[in-house]
Amino acid sequence: MMTHDRARVAGSGSGWVFAAVSAASFGLSGVLGRGLMDAGWSAAAAVAVRVLLGAVVLAPVAVAQLRGRWYLVRRNLPLMAVYGAIPVAGCQLAYFTAVEHVPVGVALLIEYTAPVAVVGWLWLRQGQRPTRLTVAGTVLGAAGLLLVIDLTGGTTSMVGVLWALVAMVGAAFYFVLSSQEVEGLPGTVLATGGLFVGGLLLLLAGVSGLVPLAATAAPVAFNGFTVAWWIPILLLGVVTGAVAYGCGIAGSRRLGARLASFVALSEVLAALIFAGLLLGQVPAPVQLLGGLLILAGVVTVRRGEPVA
Repeated sequence: MMTHDRARVAGSGSGWVFAAVSAASFGLSGVLGRGLMDAGWSAAAAVAVRVLLGAVVLAPVAVAQLRGRWYLVRRNLPLMAVYGAIPVAGCQLAYFTAVEHVPVGVALLIEYTAPVAVVGWLWLRQGQRPTRLTVAGTVLGAAGLLLVIDLTGGTTSMVGVLWALVAMVGAAFYFVLSSQEVEGLPGTVLATGGLFVGGLLLLLAGVSGLVPLAATAAPVAFNGFTVAWWIPILLLGVVTGAVAYGCGIAGSRRLGARLASFVALSEVLAALIFAGLLLGQVPAPVQLLGGLLILAGVVTVRRGEPVA
Protein backbone atom coordinates (compact mmCIF):
# COMPACT_ATOMS: atom_id res chain seq x y z
CA MET A 1 0.00 0.00 0.00
CA MET A 2 2.81 2.36 0.86
CA THR A 3 4.54 1.57 -2.45
CA HIS A 4 1.34 2.23 -4.32
CA ASP A 5 0.88 5.57 -2.58
CA ARG A 6 4.42 6.60 -3.39
CA ALA A 7 3.96 5.68 -7.03
CA ARG A 8 0.70 7.62 -7.15
CA VAL A 9 2.34 10.70 -5.60
CA ALA A 10 5.38 10.40 -7.88
CA GLY A 11 3.14 10.43 -10.94
CA SER A 12 1.02 13.40 -9.89
CA GLY A 13 0.57 16.16 -12.41
CA SER A 14 1.24 18.82 -9.80
CA GLY A 15 4.77 17.46 -9.34
CA TRP A 16 5.56 18.02 -13.00
CA VAL A 17 4.15 21.55 -12.82
CA PHE A 18 6.18 22.45 -9.73
CA ALA A 19 9.39 21.02 -11.21
CA ALA A 20 8.88 22.77 -14.56
CA VAL A 21 8.14 26.13 -12.90
CA SER A 22 11.27 25.73 -10.77
CA ALA A 23 13.46 25.00 -13.80
CA ALA A 24 12.07 27.95 -15.75
CA SER A 25 12.55 30.24 -12.74
CA PHE A 26 16.17 29.19 -12.25
CA GLY A 27 16.76 29.66 -15.98
CA LEU A 28 15.85 33.35 -15.70
CA SER A 29 18.47 34.13 -13.04
CA GLY A 30 21.53 34.42 -15.30
CA VAL A 31 19.76 36.76 -17.73
CA LEU A 32 18.56 39.09 -14.97
CA GLY A 33 21.97 38.99 -13.30
CA ARG A 34 23.75 39.86 -16.55
CA GLY A 35 21.44 42.84 -17.07
CA LEU A 36 22.15 44.14 -13.56
CA MET A 37 25.91 43.66 -13.94
CA ASP A 38 25.91 45.52 -17.26
CA ALA A 39 24.18 48.37 -15.42
CA GLY A 40 26.94 48.54 -12.79
CA TRP A 41 26.07 45.91 -10.18
CA SER A 42 28.77 43.56 -8.99
CA ALA A 43 28.14 39.82 -9.14
CA ALA A 44 28.32 39.53 -5.34
CA ALA A 45 25.76 42.30 -4.82
CA ALA A 46 23.32 40.79 -7.33
CA VAL A 47 23.59 37.32 -5.77
CA ALA A 48 23.33 38.66 -2.21
CA VAL A 49 20.12 40.56 -2.98
CA ARG A 50 18.69 37.56 -4.81
CA VAL A 51 19.24 35.03 -2.03
CA LEU A 52 18.37 37.34 0.88
CA LEU A 53 15.13 38.47 -0.73
CA GLY A 54 14.33 34.86 -1.58
CA ALA A 55 14.95 33.88 2.04
CA VAL A 56 12.63 36.63 3.30
CA VAL A 57 9.84 35.43 1.01
CA LEU A 58 10.32 31.77 2.00
CA ALA A 59 10.71 32.44 5.73
CA PRO A 60 6.97 32.53 6.65
CA VAL A 61 6.45 29.15 4.94
CA ALA A 62 9.48 27.70 6.73
CA VAL A 63 8.32 28.97 10.13
CA ALA A 64 4.85 27.53 9.58
CA GLN A 65 6.28 24.13 8.65
CA LEU A 66 8.59 24.11 11.69
CA ARG A 67 5.55 24.35 14.01
CA GLY A 68 7.74 25.54 16.88
CA ARG A 69 10.37 22.79 16.52
CA TRP A 70 13.30 25.20 16.60
CA TYR A 71 15.59 22.48 17.93
CA LEU A 72 15.65 21.15 14.35
CA VAL A 73 17.29 24.39 13.24
CA ARG A 74 19.85 24.32 16.05
CA ARG A 75 20.65 20.66 15.38
CA ASN A 76 21.23 21.27 11.66
CA LEU A 77 23.10 24.59 11.80
CA PRO A 78 26.34 23.01 10.42
CA LEU A 79 24.45 21.61 7.42
CA MET A 80 22.78 24.97 6.77
CA ALA A 81 26.15 26.72 7.02
CA VAL A 82 27.77 24.45 4.44
CA TYR A 83 24.67 24.61 2.24
CA GLY A 84 24.67 28.41 2.35
CA ALA A 85 28.42 28.77 1.83
CA ILE A 86 28.97 26.41 -1.11
CA PRO A 87 25.79 25.55 -3.10
CA VAL A 88 24.17 28.96 -2.52
CA ALA A 89 26.83 31.68 -2.14
CA GLY A 90 29.75 29.96 -3.86
CA CYS A 91 27.87 28.40 -6.75
CA GLN A 92 25.71 31.42 -7.53
CA LEU A 93 28.59 33.89 -7.23
CA ALA A 94 30.68 31.78 -9.60
CA TYR A 95 27.78 31.43 -12.06
CA PHE A 96 26.99 35.15 -12.08
CA THR A 97 30.69 35.95 -12.53
CA ALA A 98 30.83 33.46 -15.40
CA VAL A 99 27.95 35.16 -17.25
CA GLU A 100 29.93 38.41 -17.12
CA HIS A 101 32.41 36.78 -19.52
CA VAL A 102 30.49 34.13 -21.48
CA PRO A 103 26.89 33.83 -22.75
CA VAL A 104 24.33 32.65 -20.22
CA GLY A 105 23.64 29.41 -22.10
CA VAL A 106 27.32 28.49 -22.28
CA ALA A 107 27.82 29.07 -18.54
CA LEU A 108 24.77 27.00 -17.65
CA LEU A 109 25.71 24.13 -19.97
CA ILE A 110 29.14 23.92 -18.35
CA GLU A 111 27.56 24.03 -14.89
CA TYR A 112 25.25 21.17 -15.86
CA THR A 113 28.18 18.78 -16.10
CA ALA A 114 27.83 18.62 -12.27
CA PRO A 115 26.07 15.22 -12.24
CA VAL A 116 29.14 13.69 -13.91
CA ALA A 117 31.31 15.17 -11.13
CA VAL A 118 28.94 13.71 -8.54
CA VAL A 119 29.36 10.25 -10.05
CA GLY A 120 33.14 10.62 -9.91
CA TRP A 121 33.00 11.78 -6.29
CA LEU A 122 30.83 8.85 -5.22
CA TRP A 123 33.19 6.46 -7.00
CA LEU A 124 36.27 7.86 -5.25
CA ARG A 125 34.65 8.48 -1.86
CA GLN A 126 32.24 5.59 -1.49
CA GLY A 127 33.53 3.05 -3.99
CA GLN A 128 30.36 3.19 -6.11
CA ARG A 129 31.83 1.95 -9.38
CA PRO A 130 30.06 3.52 -12.40
CA THR A 131 28.23 1.34 -14.91
CA ARG A 132 28.97 1.22 -18.64
CA LEU A 133 26.14 3.65 -19.30
CA THR A 134 27.63 6.02 -16.75
CA VAL A 135 31.04 5.86 -18.43
CA ALA A 136 29.44 6.42 -21.85
CA GLY A 137 27.53 9.42 -20.50
CA THR A 138 30.71 10.85 -19.01
CA VAL A 139 32.45 10.61 -22.38
CA LEU A 140 29.50 12.30 -24.11
CA GLY A 141 29.50 15.08 -21.52
CA ALA A 142 33.25 15.66 -21.84
CA ALA A 143 33.00 15.84 -25.64
CA GLY A 144 30.08 18.24 -25.39
CA LEU A 145 31.97 20.43 -22.92
CA LEU A 146 34.86 20.79 -25.39
CA LEU A 147 32.43 21.88 -28.11
CA VAL A 148 30.65 24.35 -25.82
CA ILE A 149 33.98 25.90 -24.83
CA ASP A 150 34.77 26.12 -28.57
CA LEU A 151 38.54 26.20 -28.17
CA THR A 152 39.23 26.29 -31.90
CA GLY A 153 36.89 29.21 -32.52
CA GLY A 154 38.55 31.40 -29.90
CA THR A 155 35.20 33.06 -29.11
CA THR A 156 34.83 31.90 -25.51
CA SER A 157 36.52 33.62 -22.58
CA MET A 158 38.56 31.10 -20.61
CA VAL A 159 38.00 33.23 -17.49
CA GLY A 160 34.28 32.70 -17.90
CA VAL A 161 34.80 28.99 -18.52
CA LEU A 162 36.84 28.63 -15.33
CA TRP A 163 34.18 30.41 -13.27
CA ALA A 164 31.50 28.19 -14.83
CA LEU A 165 33.55 25.14 -13.79
CA VAL A 166 33.67 26.52 -10.24
CA ALA A 167 29.87 26.86 -10.40
CA MET A 168 29.76 23.23 -11.54
CA VAL A 169 31.60 22.19 -8.37
CA GLY A 170 29.11 24.18 -6.29
CA ALA A 171 26.22 22.52 -8.10
CA ALA A 172 27.77 19.11 -7.43
CA PHE A 173 27.83 19.96 -3.71
CA TYR A 174 24.17 20.91 -4.01
CA PHE A 175 23.25 17.47 -5.37
CA VAL A 176 25.31 15.67 -2.73
CA LEU A 177 23.96 17.71 0.21
CA SER A 178 20.38 17.60 -1.04
CA SER A 179 20.48 13.81 -1.24
CA GLN A 180 21.20 13.49 2.48
CA GLU A 181 18.31 12.38 4.64
CA VAL A 182 17.70 14.87 7.47
CA GLU A 183 15.05 13.49 9.80
CA GLY A 184 12.30 15.96 10.59
CA LEU A 185 13.83 19.00 8.85
CA PRO A 186 11.46 20.46 6.22
CA GLY A 187 13.11 21.22 2.91
CA THR A 188 11.90 24.82 2.97
CA VAL A 189 13.67 25.33 6.31
CA LEU A 190 16.95 24.07 4.86
CA ALA A 191 16.49 26.29 1.79
CA THR A 192 15.60 29.37 3.85
CA GLY A 193 18.49 28.86 6.26
CA GLY A 194 20.92 28.28 3.40
CA LEU A 195 19.76 31.39 1.55
CA PHE A 196 20.11 33.53 4.68
CA VAL A 197 23.59 32.15 5.40
CA GLY A 198 24.70 32.57 1.79
CA GLY A 199 23.48 36.15 1.60
CA LEU A 200 25.07 37.14 4.90
CA LEU A 201 28.39 35.56 3.89
CA LEU A 202 28.41 37.54 0.65
CA LEU A 203 27.64 40.78 2.51
CA LEU A 204 30.45 40.10 5.00
CA ALA A 205 32.84 39.29 2.15
CA GLY A 206 31.90 42.53 0.44
CA VAL A 207 32.24 44.69 3.54
CA SER A 208 35.66 43.16 4.29
CA GLY A 209 36.81 43.79 0.73
CA LEU A 210 37.16 40.15 -0.30
CA VAL A 211 34.71 40.61 -3.18
CA PRO A 212 33.44 43.78 -4.91
CA LEU A 213 30.07 44.86 -3.56
CA ALA A 214 28.59 47.51 -5.83
CA ALA A 215 25.01 48.48 -6.61
CA THR A 216 23.39 51.26 -8.61
CA ALA A 217 19.95 52.71 -9.25
CA ALA A 218 20.69 53.11 -12.96
CA PRO A 219 18.11 51.70 -15.40
CA VAL A 220 18.79 48.15 -16.61
CA ALA A 221 18.96 47.63 -20.36
CA PHE A 222 17.97 44.40 -22.07
CA ASN A 223 17.58 43.55 -25.75
CA GLY A 224 15.65 46.51 -27.10
CA PHE A 225 14.12 47.88 -23.90
CA THR A 226 15.08 49.36 -20.53
CA VAL A 227 13.48 48.91 -17.11
CA ALA A 228 13.91 50.42 -13.65
CA TRP A 229 16.56 48.71 -11.51
CA TRP A 230 14.09 47.39 -8.94
CA ILE A 231 12.19 45.27 -11.47
CA PRO A 232 15.00 42.74 -12.15
CA ILE A 233 15.88 42.82 -8.44
CA LEU A 234 12.31 41.90 -7.50
CA LEU A 235 12.23 39.16 -10.14
CA LEU A 236 15.58 37.82 -8.98
CA GLY A 237 14.49 37.53 -5.36
CA VAL A 238 10.88 36.41 -5.74
CA VAL A 239 10.97 34.36 -8.95
CA THR A 240 14.52 32.98 -9.22
CA GLY A 241 14.94 32.82 -5.44
CA ALA A 242 11.77 31.98 -3.52
CA VAL A 243 9.68 30.48 -6.34
CA ALA A 244 12.58 28.52 -7.84
CA TYR A 245 13.66 26.93 -4.55
CA GLY A 246 10.14 26.51 -3.17
CA CYS A 247 8.73 24.87 -6.30
CA GLY A 248 11.87 22.80 -6.69
CA ILE A 249 11.37 21.27 -3.24
CA ALA A 250 7.66 20.69 -3.88
CA GLY A 251 8.38 19.06 -7.23
CA SER A 252 11.12 16.81 -5.84
CA ARG A 253 8.85 15.57 -3.05
CA ARG A 254 6.11 14.66 -5.52
CA LEU A 255 8.27 13.19 -8.27
CA GLY A 256 11.26 11.93 -6.32
CA ALA A 257 14.80 13.21 -6.72
CA ARG A 258 15.65 11.05 -9.75
CA LEU A 259 12.67 12.08 -11.92
CA ALA A 260 12.79 15.70 -10.74
CA SER A 261 16.43 15.93 -11.83
CA PHE A 262 15.41 15.00 -15.38
CA VAL A 263 12.79 17.75 -15.43
CA ALA A 264 15.43 20.17 -14.10
CA LEU A 265 17.32 19.78 -17.39
CA SER A 266 14.67 22.03 -18.94
CA GLU A 267 16.41 24.88 -17.07
CA VAL A 268 19.01 24.90 -19.84
CA LEU A 269 16.33 25.33 -22.51
CA ALA A 270 14.64 28.06 -20.46
CA ALA A 271 17.96 29.89 -20.02
CA LEU A 272 18.69 29.74 -23.76
CA ILE A 273 15.22 31.11 -24.57
CA PHE A 274 15.45 33.92 -22.01
CA ALA A 275 18.99 34.79 -23.15
CA GLY A 276 17.86 35.00 -26.76
CA LEU A 277 14.80 37.12 -25.97
CA LEU A 278 16.22 39.46 -23.32
CA LEU A 279 19.93 39.64 -24.19
CA GLY A 280 20.07 38.68 -27.86
CA GLN A 281 22.56 35.90 -27.05
CA VAL A 282 22.45 32.97 -29.45
CA PRO A 283 25.07 30.20 -29.07
CA ALA A 284 27.13 29.22 -32.10
CA PRO A 285 26.01 26.02 -33.91
CA VAL A 286 29.01 24.10 -32.59
CA GLN A 287 28.10 25.18 -29.04
CA LEU A 288 24.50 24.09 -29.52
CA LEU A 289 25.79 20.69 -30.66
CA GLY A 290 27.99 20.57 -27.58
CA GLY A 291 25.02 21.43 -25.41
CA LEU A 292 23.03 18.54 -26.87
CA LEU A 293 25.93 16.19 -26.15
CA ILE A 294 26.15 17.45 -22.55
CA LEU A 295 22.44 16.92 -21.99
CA ALA A 296 22.61 13.49 -23.63
CA GLY A 297 25.58 12.65 -21.41
CA VAL A 298 23.79 13.75 -18.24
CA VAL A 299 20.70 11.73 -19.14
CA THR A 300 22.86 8.69 -19.93
CA VAL A 301 24.74 9.05 -16.64
CA ARG A 302 21.50 9.20 -14.68
CA ARG A 303 20.08 6.17 -16.51
CA GLY A 304 23.25 4.26 -15.75
CA GLU A 305 23.09 4.90 -12.01
CA PRO A 306 21.13 2.42 -9.87
CA VAL A 307 17.94 3.65 -8.28
CA ALA A 308 18.49 4.21 -4.55
